[in-house]
Amino acid sequence: MQKITPCLWFDNNIEEAIEFYSGIFKNFKVVISSKLPDQTNMLTAIFEIEGQQFMGLNGGPGHPFTDAISLTVNCDTQQEIDHYWDSLTANGGSEVQCGWLKDKFGLSWQITPTIVFQMLADPDAEKALRVMDVVMKSIKLNITELKAAYEG
Repeated sequence: MQKITPCLWFDNNIEEAIEFYSGIFKNFKVVISSKLPDQTNMLTAIFEIEGQQFMGLNGGPGHPFTDAISLTVNCDTQQEIDHYWDSLTANGGSEVQCGWLKDKFGLSWQITPTIVFQMLADPDAEKALRVMDVVMKSIKLNITELKAAYEG
């Protein structure tokens, strides 16, 4: 088990979340789950997405996800961006801005091309500012548009 594991509080729908995420991410597995002896639903589950472990807690209502935390999916291709974007916004998810979205559970995700980090770190401030301008005006990020802005 990793030293620090983020815990995600679900509204009594951890099983639904596990089914949803396992259909989106190729490298998904449940490591361990628990139920109270007198319960039929899962109480907790440690699951792994692309090597990162999370604990899911069936905590009940009252503590919805907020934008204060998001999960970033680093993508090498537009095909990857499109897959994660379309899958995570399906069935009640919503598009936000700047490559952010909320899935149907209200969890915020950033679907980000890995190349954008290099572009924004470029010592040429004009290049970085042009890229940031595209990011800020976008909903889903587009690698072709980001490259065009970068190259000027």
